[in-house]
Amino acid sequence: MANFEESFRVQVTKDYLKFSAAHFIAYPGFRERLHGHNYRVSVAAGGALGAQGYVVDFGVVKKIARKLCDRLDERVLVPARSDCMTIEERGTNIVLNYEGDEFLFPSADAILLPIIHSSAEELAQYLAAELETELEAEGIDSLHWIEIGVEESFGQAAVYRRERN
Repeated sequence: MANFEESFRVQVTKDYLKFSAAHFIAYPGFRERLHGHNYRVSVAAGGALGAQGYVVDFGVVKKIARKLCDRLDERVLVPARSDCMTIEERGTNIVLNYEGDEFLFPSADAILLPIIHSSAEELAQYLAAELETELEAEGIDSLHWIEIGVEESFGQAAVYRRERN
């Protein structure tokens, strides 16, 4: 008889784990037009079954994921580490300059993210890091891995998996 190793996976995909945001992808020599998406976010995590009978409390995961989505909702997503745009805060505005094109957004309508591009892949990576930080602040550090999915439109998603060393 074969020996099997046990593992548990929990997943959260709720209707309210979503945000609407504007963005554009830019790299040297190419820039998309400014456009928006109605993003959907999913969270999965794996780990050992705890003494309380679960891997992680769904309620805690939902609360944190909702807070992260709310932070991005109705914003222009600005990749603060862009390799081709200059970004400056000018008064109450954020100014982006890409190869002569200048964009001016009220600071309250934009969010500077520590990413290079505002792709679904990098958004998923950013959200995973933020989720991990928030979970640790809640005293949850027993997960083996977390996974974030960011769907730009139905059937078009990026998934990022972060494993504990």
